[in-house]
Amino acid sequence: MIVETLVADAFGTNCHVLSAGPGSECVVVDPGIGIAPRLEDLLAERGLKPVAVLLTHGHLDHTYSVTPVCGANDVPAFIHTADAHLLEDPARGFSQAMMSLVGTGLEWTEPDRVETLDDGGTFELAGMRFGVDHAPGHTAGSVLFRTDDDEARYALTGDVLFRGAIGRTDLPGGSDEAMWDSLRRKILPLDDDTVVLPGHGPNTTIAIERAGNRYLKLAARGDH
Repeated sequence: MIVETLVADAFGTNCHVLSAGPGSECVVVDPGIGIAPRLEDLLAERGLKPVAVLLTHGHLDHTYSVTPVCGANDVPAFIHTADAHLLEDPARGFSQAMMSLVGTGLEWTEPDRVETLDDGGTFELAGMRFGVDHAPGHTAGSVLFRTDDDEARYALTGDVLFRGAIGRTDLPGGSDEAMWDSLRRKILPLDDDTVVLPGHGPNTTIAIERAGNRYLKLAARGDH
């Protein structure tokens, strides 16, 4: 499996592209603000054909380009049921202050094809099998997408887990209590060698985070 990452100019959101290699089908994860032209160039350069867009959650900095990317490639968007309403109106997921950072005059249309996900589901795309773990806290419908190949295990964690940090819980739909529960039940059980592909910042592993991420240490001790 090959993972290539484009970083959006706004909010530094990671857009991950997973494929078996040049000339194959691929999956696009979290196409953020302004990412579409660079994504189009990457797909053309590698000869990749998207079969779906996966969304770790419904925040606008992760979904901004979902409609043009889905439309250009005639593919569906996948999102957890609890965040699907944010594809109808993304402003519901941001505070007024956050929306002001996005800018005024946002013209938004929902993707033509939206597939909703539930906890514990599995599906196959582009020759890859994905598991879905509902991990609310950052948003009500945040998920982890898990996949692996012969060489590595991967967890696309969105804004649940970053290197040395976790996602904020103070935006609409967020919950501090739910985040701690997600860390305990969804993140801590992952194998140490799992490669974390986060929504922002550099990649890491569960072993590194278990040893050095203070939030995971607190969750492991049951301090929250």
